[in-house]
Amino acid sequence: MILEMKVPSPGESITEVEIAEWLVQEGDYVEKDQAIAEVDSDKATLELPAEASGTVTFKAEVGDAVEVGAVVCLIDTSAAKPEGGDAPKAAASTPEVAATPKAETPSNTTYATGSASPAAKKILSEKGIEATAITGTGKDGRITKEDAVKAVPAMGQPVNVEGRGVSRSKLSMLRRKVAERLVTAKNETAMLTTFNEVDMSPIFALRKQYKETFKEKHDVGLGFMSFFTLAVVRALKLFPSVNSMIDGKEMISYDFCDISIAVSGPKGLMVPVIRNAEDLSFRGVEAEVKRLAIRARDGQITVDEMTGGTFTISNGGVFGSMLSTPIINPPQSAILGMHNIVERPVAIAGKVEIRPIMYVALSYDHRIIDGRESVGFLVAVKEALENPQEFLMNEDVKKALEL
Repeated sequence: MILEMKVPSPGESITEVEIAEWLVQEGDYVEKDQAIAEVDSDKATLELPAEASGTVTFKAEVGDAVEVGAVVCLIDTSAAKPEGGDAPKAAASTPEVAATPKAETPSNTTYATGSASPAAKKILSEKGIEATAITGTGKDGRITKEDAVKAVPAMGQPVNVEGRGVSRSKLSMLRRKVAERLVTAKNETAMLTTFNEVDMSPIFALRKQYKETFKEKHDVGLGFMSFFTLAVVRALKLFPSVNSMIDGKEMISYDFCDISIAVSGPKGLMVPVIRNAEDLSFRGVEAEVKRLAIRARDGQITVDEMTGGTFTISNGGVFGSMLSTPIINPPQSAILGMHNIVERPVAIAGKVEIRPIMYVALSYDHRIIDGRESVGFLVAVKEALENPQEFLMNEDVKKALEL
């Protein structure tokens, strides 16, 4: 029996995915639920598990854009499992041939040799390159979309690279979507950035006194993100326009705080969402940050976990950034940038003291957030961080930390 494997829907609003990598070779015997491919959507990279055991035949190549619901491969469920493992029969009889990359000169010359896939034709046409000038790396020499992306017009090389190494790699669909969204944010919002500085001494003192007890009690560290998240929640309640979005000629404001947190994952920047942060304690925020960071690091984050969000916190400080102007995460209207903490001389009651200082930045859409709201919001964040016992803990540290 031949089973048609179709592209499942990764989430709402996603209509197509791109084959990022086949994790098996064509003709391999695969087990049910074995990951056989990685597919990129515009929001995440997902694994495609085999729906049954059998030998696999590809119906799409790496780099092909495939619509949700389209057949991506066939699985012959009547095929017997090879003895001694899952390796394809060809590999056992002719190891030299099996070890040859598919990108080598095609073994067969057929009607497909030198012909371009529809996606490749479009790209080559836009570049003004004839298909005859390209050597295809697909099956039987077919020109793939990736071949077309890599192709360079004869007179289009802007840099003399003779004798020097050059590499070219294709951007994933996720990276291309991120790039598109960032350009959209720059071009379609009236983005401004306001700055302030925060004396982190009070938070340092609280963490020094309670971090070990907090860790033992809750099995999670007492980091900076809980302080910043709860300070942001308080500021959003004071300045609701910062917790709003533009939809055509209307402004949508939210009475809840879904806080997006920018984290670095193996596939690039991920922005999972802490839902209803206004209902979370210090322990709740730290536990959720830890959970989402682990899932992003392990490539298990889902589209739903990154969808939505009413405000974003980005921590460039973990990479050593002193100051930056973070870009709004559309369709949101504001983003808070955290930076590294450096001991600096500051004036305290007429005397110079050395304090751990962090610069913070708020980028905002000036179309719906005025200067008063943006500056007031950032001052409210600063106020809460410099006086956490009063503004975030209601003067009861142990109760706030659930100790």
